[in-house]
Amino acid sequence: MKAISQELEVIDAPTPELGEGEKLMKVAAAGVNRGDILQNQGHYPPPKGVTSILGLEAAGYVDDEPAIALLAGGGYAEYVAVPEGQLMPVPKGLTMPEAATIAEVTCTVWSNVFMLAGLQKGQRILIHGGAGGIGTCAIQLAKHFGAEVAVTAGSQRKLDHCKELGADILINYKEQDFAEELKNSCDVILDIIGAKYLDQNVRALAYDGHQVTIGMQGGVKGELNIGRLLSKRGSISATALRARDTEDKARIVASTVEHVWPMIEAGEFTTQVSTVLPLEEAAEAHRLIKDGEITGKIALEV
Repeated sequence: MKAISQELEVIDAPTPELGEGEKLMKVAAAGVNRGDILQNQGHYPPPKGVTSILGLEAAGYVDDEPAIALLAGGGYAEYVAVPEGQLMPVPKGLTMPEAATIAEVTCTVWSNVFMLAGLQKGQRILIHGGAGGIGTCAIQLAKHFGAEVAVTAGSQRKLDHCKELGADILINYKEQDFAEELKNSCDVILDIIGAKYLDQNVRALAYDGHQVTIGMQGGVKGELNIGRLLSKRGSISATALRARDTEDKARIVASTVEHVWPMIEAGEFTTQVSTVLPLEEAAEAHRLIKDGEITGKIALEV
């Protein structure tokens, strides 16, 4: 079968052999994520026993029925093996490229912002990278459930897009200090940056606030003022979806489908696919994301 290697080369790979509790998906499209780029760069290796073929989400057909898959790897291919608990129905009205780009972002945002941090109606959430795949999803979910949304982004074009999705407070991180603008006011912070923003995030946290770090675009080592965090009774969590076991992923997938899929089918959540490319142009998709040229997500058609 045709697939894309970790080095972004088109390869001929064997069709996956199914393990216990797995189904074979004929892939129609795959979503492109920051984790794919990190793996290509050698910073985010697949879990033990998982294929090195890129791709953390896909949409296609299982037993001739349309389905979406949350994956630990293997989505950039004609076929992929999927644990049954990580399969989701395709919401009504979505194309395959659109369906291929929602598993990773919705499961990430729902599990971290709501299941872990417990965002409540009337609270304020700060979302870094508001115009990206995670950010555009988080804005919509947070607004749907009644939160006030602050975002950071690096251009007015991206901030305008965040505003269109419902963001209330727009901060250009190149021109403004978000920690000063939001000092002591953020009940939840969804952080894709990591070390670079550690001190600023703690300054922006409200009392009893919860920061969830899910990325490391700004480095892996930072300095933490424990005294400031203690004085706020704040908490910091760091999570990764990919490395969770299949039982935990199945729990997250089930909760996400229960709470988010009705929004999608009711037209209260819009997929953010900005570009669709053929699978063979995976390298170009990665370049577009690394260069910050897009908002939302990219899908690769197989």
